[in-house]
Amino acid sequence: MAEGRGTDQNGTADDGNMSVREAGRKGGKTTRARYGAEFFQEIGSKGGKTVSERYSNEHFREIGRKGGRRVAELIARAKRMDPDQPAE
Repeated sequence: MAEGRGTDQNGTADDGNMSVREAGRKGGKTTRARYGAEFFQEIGSKGGKTVSERYSNEHFREIGRKGGRRVAELIARAKRMDPDQPAE
């Protein structure tokens, strides 16, 4: 970020210029309007097929296990932080 340039809570630049967040949002909306939802469904499907051909089933099992463990850790941490949560 340029020196002296700040943003508010919404990522809006306080000097009248567009923030990176705003530029990304505007670009995303413009692209969505230009190409439509079907375009993104098609490229997502192509990407998913390519990834599934590139990696084995074991790879996906392993990342699923890692994700599940991480979610469980985050839930446990949140419960420790919230004194109103009942212990299991």
